[in-house]
Amino acid sequence: MNVLTLDSVTKHFGPEPVLAGVSLEVHPKERIGLVGPNGAGKTTLMKIIAGQESADSGKVELHPSCRLSFLEQQPSFPPQRTVWDEALAACGELTQLAQQADQTGQAIAAAQDEAERKRLEKQFDRLQHELQQRDAYNIDHQIERILGGLGFTPASYQQPAATLSGGQQNRLLLATLLLSAPDLMLLDEPSNHLDIEATQWLEQFLSESAQAMIIVSHDRYFLDRVTNRTFELFHGTIDAYTGNFSAYWRQKAERVEVERRTYERQQDEIAKTEEFIRKNFYGQKATQAEDRRKKLARIERVQPPREIVGPAMSFPPCKRAGDIVLRAEGVSKGYDRPLFKELSFQIERGERWGIIGPNGTGKTTLLRCLVGQETLDAGRATVGSQVKIGYFDQLLRTVDDELPVVEAVRPDHKEFNEPQRRDLLARFGITGEMVFQKVSSLSGGERNRTALARLSGMDVNFLVLDEPTNHLDLWARDSLERALAKFDGTLLFVSHDRYFLNRVADHLLVVEPHRFRTIEGNYESYLQFVQATGTAPPEANGKKGGSAAATSPSAKPKSKPADDASAAAKRKRKFPYRKVPDIERDILQRETRLAELNALLILPETHRSGDRIRQVQTDIAEAQQALAALYEHWEEAAELN
Repeated sequence: MNVLTLDSVTKHFGPEPVLAGVSLEVHPKERIGLVGPNGAGKTTLMKIIAGQESADSGKVELHPSCRLSFLEQQPSFPPQRTVWDEALAACGELTQLAQQADQTGQAIAAAQDEAERKRLEKQFDRLQHELQQRDAYNIDHQIERILGGLGFTPASYQQPAATLSGGQQNRLLLATLLLSAPDLMLLDEPSNHLDIEATQWLEQFLSESAQAMIIVSHDRYFLDRVTNRTFELFHGTIDAYTGNFSAYWRQKAERVEVERRTYERQQDEIAKTEEFIRKNFYGQKATQAEDRRKKLARIERVQPPREIVGPAMSFPPCKRAGDIVLRAEGVSKGYDRPLFKELSFQIERGERWGIIGPNGTGKTTLLRCLVGQETLDAGRATVGSQVKIGYFDQLLRTVDDELPVVEAVRPDHKEFNEPQRRDLLARFGITGEMVFQKVSSLSGGERNRTALARLSGMDVNFLVLDEPTNHLDLWARDSLERALAKFDGTLLFVSHDRYFLNRVADHLLVVEPHRFRTIEGNYESYLQFVQATGTAPPEANGKKGGSAAATSPSAKPKSKPADDASAAAKRKRKFPYRKVPDIERDILQRETRLAELNALLILPETHRSGDRIRQVQTDIAEAQQALAALYEHWEEAAELN
């Protein structure tokens, strides 16, 4: 059974189609990631599926029994309705079912006719089964679980929804969609306005849900954790891939390489044939030339590879700074409440520090204090010798809205003529007439890339970036990560993008309530430490790589490293010695394979053969068993290596 079928759907907003014949099928329990460059039409497609926009042509068929919900991006709540009222209203169907069950029970008690009683009893059993399946007798618990998971405290339950901040209202919309439990969820950027903790909760909730879903997201880590199939929307059509985002990214690269080789081979063959025809059409081999001309006219031309290319971002070589790039000593800042207090850490040349933590904990304020845009309440931040800072503001105020783009990127400190500035902008995907538009007319992604281009032209050796991946599509994010990997200066950045943190950071400053902690490594290193120890990372002790002073006087110190090493030495190895990164690579391969098998299991063609189903189920069991052993091996290696 298909939950949803689209057949040759088209949509125009101008001479060129946004959707040029989209066909797809969605099956029960599929969790689909819908990816494509900015402007490819992903939101338009979601609105057509939801019935909010009409297609120019083609068919959109939703299964008659399927209930669909679309996550709105622009909330609107009636006055006086509280957060709890809105959440409870989302469970209205369950409330009606419960009332219907009560009424049916009363009708059974009053029924005189035996046949009528049996009919009512069957109806009652069906209603009870559905109520139990949907946990309808624990509605309050469901509401508390979902509101709490998305960051709402019990104190906010009776607050009028209309008085919430914009981000809180979007989170409440998401909560009401989850509580309504539709058969098909359309989620457009569901992790927007969520911090990492709430995003992790949402990932777990969705991955355990029985509903089908289509998800548009720029959060690659989120897509990896949740989705089991990927649709790529590009040039108005859909290509389908098995597995999550990482599986798609790998399959896409392999597919493009095959397409490129096929295309280039045919182009070489065509060129040789055309050359033979040109040379021999009027000579002795004219008959052969005519025969080849006819064959060439009949040949089915291979299309160029369906390749999505991100902008070729880059940062120039920079002047060498001193060994210490930044030293923060006992820095403190607060407004109506303390944000950070007596924080100390040190960044050395070439290091790449990421700052993570919940919303509202002062991460942006910390950056602004460190670069001198705000004053500290106490302590001092010292910039090292020969350090030149380039600051990326997440609100994109570093580029003047009223200037043409080509002027907004002009550095203050050097001559930089227009051709040079246009070349610079082109490296960040800003080309053509776009360079003469005012900055204020650009989209969020275009303004972001303009701000990054301006940084690239400033010849800095210390990049301080506040949410640099905001508004960028997946391919621009990949380009930025590659550019930063080649940057030979020092980085300090705030980001909620865990995929970005994994690819860029080698140190983390982790913001926790009332304290900061540091860890050497990226986001995956942080998770590994937490998983291996069952605790948050230990407080830094001032060793090389930086230190962060805890701001909670009641925080108890962890056991000494020597004690930990002694305890570890007493354990005997269950598995042969292997490096942790090698085990992680095996885990990733196994997880990808398991995702592919799960996607295979729900395909209709699999269910046409009992032997095929049994084989796939056997393969899944073996993959899960192998994964369990790898996880255990990883824990041992993380502790004993």
